[in-house]
Amino acid sequence: MADPLRRSFHENPFDARPLLAIWELTQACDLACVHCRACATPTRDPLELSTDEGKRVLDQVRAMGTPLMILTGGDPAKRPDLVEIVRYGASIGLTMALTPSGTPLTTKALLAELKAAGLARLAVSVDGPDAATHDAFRRVDGSFEQSLRILREGRALGLEVQINTSVGPHNMRSIAAMAAMVKDVGAVLWSVFVVVPTGRAESSLLLGPKAIEKMFEELADLTEKSPFDIKTTAAPHFRRVLMQRRGERATVGVLSDVDENGLVIGPRGINDGVGFVFVSHHGDVFPSGFLPVKAGNVRTDDLALVYRESPLFRSLRDLDAIEGKCGVCPFKRVCGGSRARAFATSGNALGPDPLCAYVPKGWHEQDPAPPITAAAGRLDITSA
Repeated sequence: MADPLRRSFHENPFDARPLLAIWELTQACDLACVHCRACATPTRDPLELSTDEGKRVLDQVRAMGTPLMILTGGDPAKRPDLVEIVRYGASIGLTMALTPSGTPLTTKALLAELKAAGLARLAVSVDGPDAATHDAFRRVDGSFEQSLRILREGRALGLEVQINTSVGPHNMRSIAAMAAMVKDVGAVLWSVFVVVPTGRAESSLLLGPKAIEKMFEELADLTEKSPFDIKTTAAPHFRRVLMQRRGERATVGVLSDVDENGLVIGPRGINDGVGFVFVSHHGDVFPSGFLPVKAGNVRTDDLALVYRESPLFRSLRDLDAIEGKCGVCPFKRVCGGSRARAFATSGNALGPDPLCAYVPKGWHEQDPAPPITAAAGRLDITSA
């Protein structure tokens, strides 16, 4: 099933414009999630972008040619101008999506107003197949039921709905049960997030490479039979798993679709700063919400110029700048490793993603980098 919000892009489409932009309307939220990158609090910050400033952000996103605008938080429902913002974005031709928190603030009446204002998609986080798992992760009783209510009421109003799930030790054995829930709700997309240790997220929430690889295989199986799309967030190496499966079916054990440099041919994968830009509640411009390195601020800088010309964004889009085993991996065009996780774990946004089990052929940690080759590498799954 094709995700209707996806667009077709050629080999190197993201130098001029991102596919999607995210604006963090606020960091205020009534949940207290254990993994919150924003360390959200219940009250709004008086230094948030104003309504007019936010509209100028939307204008700049539209002028870049970026089609998809996602409003996030905190909880966007904390802002009384939410409907006005959605209406304005839709009126200038942006596809508007929203990620509200699972609280009573997102009422059926508000959802109806948002639908009338032009909201296209509603994405809600559900982090377990039952209330006990989800509510413990979100640290507020009743959040599970509120999340499902919002999804069902949104779908009944005619909104496309999406479920976002953060995977970790709390739910790693519940992938099949979660997939059944996604189907039952009628979601068009399931976005599976592999935690980046930033904000409140601690290393105890991380799965090891072996567990992630096993989960990817389970997700790949589900991709082949589910009526909804599955994508990953902060886990671009899922694309490698899917491509390996296709390659094995075409020619057993060989990935034949490579370019003259030995890179696996495929669409450039969206990643931190690659087809993706994030604007904080203060207007700071980041490669993503999980890579908190500031490249500019929309109050003083043009968003398109920051995305296109800042040294940070340019380096993240430069395949030759990636280091370690990610830098010599034949899948780096379609994957590239999580730049946010590399930064969070080493302080180097261009370093290797520590949670990828794939080892390119000829790679040894202490040896000089071998030539990139599409010959089959191996999986290092000694770390759970």
